[in-house]
Amino acid sequence: MPIFRLSERISFPPPSFAEPEGLLAIGGDLSEKRLLLAYRMGIFPWFSEGEPILWWSPDPRLVLFPSEIKISARLKRTISQGVFKVTSDTAFDQVITSCARVRLEKNQETWIVDEMIDAYCGLFEAGYAHSLESWYKGELAGGVYGLSLGGCFFGESMFTRVSNASKVALAALCDFLKGHGFDMIDCQVTTAHLMRMGAREIPRARFLKLLSESLKKPTLKGKWSIGV
Repeated sequence: MPIFRLSERISFPPPSFAEPEGLLAIGGDLSEKRLLLAYRMGIFPWFSEGEPILWWSPDPRLVLFPSEIKISARLKRTISQGVFKVTSDTAFDQVITSCARVRLEKNQETWIVDEMIDAYCGLFEAGYAHSLESWYKGELAGGVYGLSLGGCFFGESMFTRVSNASKVALAALCDFLKGHGFDMIDCQVTTAHLMRMGAREIPRARFLKLLSESLKKPTLKGKWSIGV
C-alpha cells in the first residue's frame, strides 16, 4: 500500500491504511490544528533529524489504563517517603528538552527534534500539552510529558536522571487521571519498561473505538495542578 503524501489541506487518511509497521503518511506540518486532528484520529508524528515529518498509527497499540499501573514495593516506599517532589506544568520546556537530551547523551537517536519541541511547547501554551516533573534536592530529576484530549492522555516521552524519578511522575500522573475521569494513556509503541508498569497492547481497532468514546468527554485544558 503506498504511503500517503500530505498536502497543505489539513487531513489524514484513515489509520487502517497504515503500513504493517504503522507508517501512514509523510509531509504536512506540525501546526496546532493538524496535530490535534492527528491525535483525535489515533495518529502521531515521529521522525528523526533530517527526515520529513512521518505520521504513524501502529497496530497493536500500547495503552496504560490508569487503574492498572503496577507500582513495586520499592517504588511505593519511595513515594511514601517523599523522596521526590512532584509538580505539574511548571517546567514543560525543561522536561521536553531533557527527554531529547538524555537520549542524545546515550548516543541514541531522538524524534524530539527542535521542530517537535517548538510545536509541543505551542500546544502547552494553548493548554493541551502537560508535563509532570519530579524534583530531587531542588533539581529536575525526571518527568513525563504528553497531550490531553477528552478522556485520553497521549504520552509522548519520559526521562530520568535519578533512579525512580520518572516512575514517580508516571504514578502521580495516573493518580491525577483516575481522579479526573480519564480513560487511558496512549503509550503509542511497546516498550518493556512500560509493560512492566502495567501497560498492555490492544488491537488498533479497539484503541480507536476507545479513543472515540474518550473524546466525547470535555478536554481538561489549561495548567494542571498536581503536588506531591
